[in-house]
Amino acid sequence: MFVIRPAILDDLSTLLKLAKMVHFINLPADKDLLAAKIGRSRNSFSGDVEDIRQREFMFVLEDREAGEVIGTCSVLCCVSWDGHPHIYLKTGKREFYSEDLRGGQVHTTLEIGTDTSGPSEVGGLILAPGFRGHPERLGSLLSLIRFHFIALHREMFAERILAEMMGPLTPDSGTLLWEYLGRRFINLSYKEADLFSSRSKEFLLSLWPKEQIFVSLLPPEARALIGRVGDETEPAKRMLEKQGFKYHGHVDPFDGGPYLDARVDDVPLVKSTISTRAEVGTVEQGEECLVSHKGRGGFRATRSVYAMTPSGLVLPEATLEAIGAGAVSKGGVSVGFTPLPESKRKHRRVKKP
Repeated sequence: MFVIRPAILDDLSTLLKLAKMVHFINLPADKDLLAAKIGRSRNSFSGDVEDIRQREFMFVLEDREAGEVIGTCSVLCCVSWDGHPHIYLKTGKREFYSEDLRGGQVHTTLEIGTDTSGPSEVGGLILAPGFRGHPERLGSLLSLIRFHFIALHREMFAERILAEMMGPLTPDSGTLLWEYLGRRFINLSYKEADLFSSRSKEFLLSLWPKEQIFVSLLPPEARALIGRVGDETEPAKRMLEKQGFKYHGHVDPFDGGPYLDARVDDVPLVKSTISTRAEVGTVEQGEECLVSHKGRGGFRATRSVYAMTPSGLVLPEATLEAIGAGAVSKGGVSVGFTPLPESKRKHRRVKKP
């Protein structure tokens, strides 16, 4: 069985290996930065972080049988504030017309923009290559659990939530957009600039032009990357769009990947998540849900079949055991519950002990 739990320092070496496969700003391939993130996450889960600007939650996906971490994802409560803006490139259009020629052109433009409104953010999702395409849809599990967690702790998150989608990268993990655009103003490689931005973004505001940049001045292969995602990111983008996330023309300054956003209270998974009580029983071929429990071992979550009976939610014993809720007393145990609408398997049998 696969279980999601908070990241701990013992996971650091595995998380560093996963981070080196991508270039997420909120999953830096730097041992010290990752260790600091794990520390903030642990303190956030324990309720020891009062400053919302420092509150973030880092999850890992563990293969219980192998005892190995095979994926990770995260949720940040607040990604911008006065003096610490969220920075993006805004795409626009400029029209030019000549009366004498009786014709003109429409040019796409890029202009640096900032946001200090304090949205939350989901990100840092990566699944080990050997588990992609797994029949238990592990990438989906990692993605969806973030909204399950947000719904259970709604008061800690903003009204709006962002998702940064990674743009297409070259085989050596670079991007032509940075080489033809960003590097003309900031003399760092893509990897260097992306990693440094984990520590500070001041250099972007100081060195990037404030004026509009005409995209037509870039080579076609660089222009084509603006607002696009890589093939491996496409499934995550589709999932977010199903949850109401939209693209408003804002892209990442480094790789050109789109920023999507949504109102948290409009996200279907958030709206359908509840805290309830569950009893143990035998459920065969039921519909599926995300289910979690916070016990002595901390937050634990997994995907499971379930059944609804007149007396309430019924879960298999193995599920309750996996999320640390094995000792179910009379009246059941408290769990977080999100039904998964994409599950089409119908209930066949429910049996209570």
